[in-house]
Amino acid sequence: MLELSLEARRGNFHLQVECRLDSAWTVLFGPSGAGKTTLLRLLAGLDTCSRGGADKARIALNGELLTDSQSRLARKPGPRSQERKTCFVTQQSALFPHLSVAANVGYGLPYLGNVERRQAIEAALELAGAHSFIDRRPQDLSGGERQRVALARALASRPRLLLLDEPFSALDGAASDALLARLMDWTAENKVQTVMATHDATDALAMGAEVALLHEGRLAALGPATEVLAPERTRLLQRLSS
Repeated sequence: MLELSLEARRGNFHLQVECRLDSAWTVLFGPSGAGKTTLLRLLAGLDTCSRGGADKARIALNGELLTDSQSRLARKPGPRSQERKTCFVTQQSALFPHLSVAANVGYGLPYLGNVERRQAIEAALELAGAHSFIDRRPQDLSGGERQRVALARALASRPRLLLLDEPFSALDGAASDALLARLMDWTAENKVQTVMATHDATDALAMGAEVALLHEGRLAALGPATEVLAPERTRLLQRLSS
């Protein structure tokens, strides 16, 4: 369960979201500029709220407080994503160009022994469909292959909270669907709370997950995809039949 109370201003944009996400997998849906990425960055601890202004961020995962900018905890540096066991995967893979795929995936696993580390790397690459290029470098990979490696790097660290910002945009529909199905099975098996942002209603409806609908920085609706996205489903069906 993920509890959040967030308020942040970025220029003329004002994000204000307060809710509880009970589903193991939640889809953030909304058009570009709705606040999906800003919300994910706040959850990941990559974007901090200003301390003396109107911004606030309170985030708790399964009852454990991750961030509270309105309490005394705000006087101390916030926990790093690695310590929070939170991983954030975006459209930009952000791989280290001078490292091999294996070294990129294992970068966040210095606490493991060599054998355990190698096993974790190979298992994550296998899940992401990226094992065949384990010894290659990022510059030798396609955009879709780099996205697979970035996902594998996140999974290898066994996060408690997985945040996805349209991470499969460089994959074709069939490849994206297959990877998403494997990922949903893995997160369910390993009890990893997942929040994924998309502007594609087809993806959200196909997953059958809980949907948080964002509009201009506000939570417009929260519930099953079939209910929250009923208007989008009708529109898609009309387009297919025309």
